[in-house]
Amino acid sequence: MARTIAVQVDESLDQIESYKDGNAAAAANISKSESVAEIKASLAELGHNEALVTSRVDNLIASQRDLSCELGRLDLLRAQIGSHAVATRSISNGMFSSAASTATRISGAVKRLDLEQARVRSTLDVVEQVAELKACVLGVTGSMGAPQDWETAAGYLDRASKISKEIVNGSFAEEIVPTAEVPDAPRVTLDHAAESLRGLFLREFEKAAQEGNGSKVTRFFKLFPLIGKSDVGLDVYGRYVCQGVASRARANINAGTGGNQRNEGHFHANALTKLFEHVAQIVEHHGGLVERHYGTGSMVKVIERLQLEADVQGGIVIDTWSDECSVDRKLTDIKSYAFTFLVQSFLPAQPVKSGTPRAESPAKGSVAALQSREDESIDMKSVDGTLSEITVMLGRWALYSSFIAAKCKDPNTETDTQEIAIPRLLATSNLTRKVSDRLISPFNSMTTFFVRRSVEKAFQLDEQPPDLSLNPKQALPSNPPYITSAVDDVMYIVNQVVERSIATSQRAVIQSVVPTLARVLGSDFIGMIQRKMRDESYPKATIQGAPPAEQTIIAFLILINNLDIATDYVSRIVQSRLETRSATSAIYSSGQVQPASLSVLFPLGNDAGIVANALRSLQNSFSGKSSELIGDGIIVVFKNVIRPRLRPILADAFRNVDYQMTQDELEEMSKDAEAGEGELVSPDDIVQYHFQRGWDTLTQPVVRLLTGRNYERLLATMISYLDEVLEKRIWSYYGRLDDLGAVRLERDIASVVNIVTRGQLYGLRDGFARCVQICRVMNMEPEEWDGVLAATLETSEDWKIDKEERARARAIVKGRR
Repeated sequence: MARTIAVQVDESLDQIESYKDGNAAAAANISKSESVAEIKASLAELGHNEALVTSRVDNLIASQRDLSCELGRLDLLRAQIGSHAVATRSISNGMFSSAASTATRISGAVKRLDLEQARVRSTLDVVEQVAELKACVLGVTGSMGAPQDWETAAGYLDRASKISKEIVNGSFAEEIVPTAEVPDAPRVTLDHAAESLRGLFLREFEKAAQEGNGSKVTRFFKLFPLIGKSDVGLDVYGRYVCQGVASRARANINAGTGGNQRNEGHFHANALTKLFEHVAQIVEHHGGLVERHYGTGSMVKVIERLQLEADVQGGIVIDTWSDECSVDRKLTDIKSYAFTFLVQSFLPAQPVKSGTPRAESPAKGSVAALQSREDESIDMKSVDGTLSEITVMLGRWALYSSFIAAKCKDPNTETDTQEIAIPRLLATSNLTRKVSDRLISPFNSMTTFFVRRSVEKAFQLDEQPPDLSLNPKQALPSNPPYITSAVDDVMYIVNQVVERSIATSQRAVIQSVVPTLARVLGSDFIGMIQRKMRDESYPKATIQGAPPAEQTIIAFLILINNLDIATDYVSRIVQSRLETRSATSAIYSSGQVQPASLSVLFPLGNDAGIVANALRSLQNSFSGKSSELIGDGIIVVFKNVIRPRLRPILADAFRNVDYQMTQDELEEMSKDAEAGEGELVSPDDIVQYHFQRGWDTLTQPVVRLLTGRNYERLLATMISYLDEVLEKRIWSYYGRLDDLGAVRLERDIASVVNIVTRGQLYGLRDGFARCVQICRVMNMEPEEWDGVLAATLETSEDWKIDKEERARARAIVKGRR
């Protein structure tokens, strides 16, 4: 009731406040009133609000009496509730205090009982362990006695090792365990037994190893961890397997001393391969046994011992190979090789001295003699064989390293194959350093020499395709593309070198060989072609006004083809290695590798990405240099061979064309042509006829010799020139053509464009965009032209001529502005 009254009071107060706000608004409206009617309306609103406020105030005064009565009732209720609370508290203290004390006593008793039970269980556990310890001590002593049951004795020691050290060394065990037969303390007895068994197991293991008894070796090897001597077992097992590795490696090396095996291909590479395979087989087949009896990760210790032996035996194989192949002498000869032919080719031509040298003059033929002596000093076949054998050895080393890295990987770490890293035992091994010094470094040096010498030899033996001619009527003796023999020879070597480098699976080889290959191709291969283009085959006229000699032009075109085909070869060589394949690689004894994903050949870290970037860099470097030289060669062909004949062809095509003739004159000329009088060609086809005849005569000799890409480059240059010449001719008719002449001119320009871009060269029509757009604007219908003028912004059409030029093109026809 009181709460209801309070709510009503609050609502009344809120309404009174709202009425006050209404009165204030009405008073403000009175001050803004502009007529008597508005003032009366405001006064009426104020009166209404006043009446409502008065009514609400009367209601509040009437309800005040009820509110006082309700407050009195609340005071009486509070006094009654207080007396009840005192009665309840006294009942709680009197009735439940005894129950609470009883619960406390019961809880304490339960806790004491639990403590006693825990002590009893602990005592029983100690007693059981001491009993187990006594059984183990007696069992070890008994098994080592007359029965000599070593497995049982080791088993008792293993059981004893699981008992807490506090119990074994405790006073209770020292009092209970000793007996008349075994009076010593249990720790002393167990230690003596373990040491005695260790010596016994070592003797038996070594004896079995000498006898070659594998089952007995395995028997005693499994007992070492049971007696707590895992380190001893792993150490003696490591020595045992290392002896097997050493004996097998010596047998492989000595196998070739009595026969012809050393004369066969890659004897030392095969010996190194057998060494790695033997170690890998031991790790793979014995790893499960070691991990099962010695714990996870125990095989890594055996691998460390095996790697030490592999360092020794692998080093012997590599040193023997290096001595027998005379690698150091070859490297010395390679460093002293002067590349006389390449050097002389890049030197400026020496002036010919007058007079005839004496027959005995040492200057006569000195360069040729020096080159001959250099050729005989180094056997390229021997260098190639050495590189092939190094490739096989490095490939096997890479596979072995990946295998060991995978076996040494932490089993608790989940990593992808790409994240496998070389373990420290390999990174710091002597064999790793020897591979770097005796294999990788000679491979890089010999490969650099092999590439440069191959390029030099290819240009020494370079031959052009025979019986080539610019005469379209003379059949060519062979199929395109027409290149010299040096391109095929050099690109074969490039493919072989890239193949070998990837087959090594060594990032250090790729990072050295591939940039060197790019440098040699850029300086020697492209440099030799550039020198030939500049000094030997540059197409210039021997007599002013006459065309260059035919054979000179042919030789120059062939050299441009050489660059284009070589660029394509390099691109295909690189792309074939970058493509991802699912098949795994197979490295053969010849050093060749089947195409496979780089991630398979280079599984460690980010090696695959580094190799791919190096190959792309080779492709981009060679392509950039060759494209630049091809562009220069195309410009030379255009300026010296094409342009002197192209302008007369264009002038001859438009010579007898009159675009100011009327329709009647054109019809009369057409009738004369049909009747056989005068020009036999219709006036509508004169330009097309003459230009096509001249164009075919000019381009057919070049098309039959150049590659498709080179001809497109040359044609693009010719189109650029034709566009300029045709544009000048179109502007020359400014203000002189009528509608008929403009249509004929546009048709003739279109015929020239169609002739030049016929075939599959439609994309080159963009080179004539300015001429085509000028002719189009010139012949636009008035409505279409008005639409062009009305466009304030550029339309979707790609205009090559600006607004002023469009207006000028429109004015070519007389009377148009």
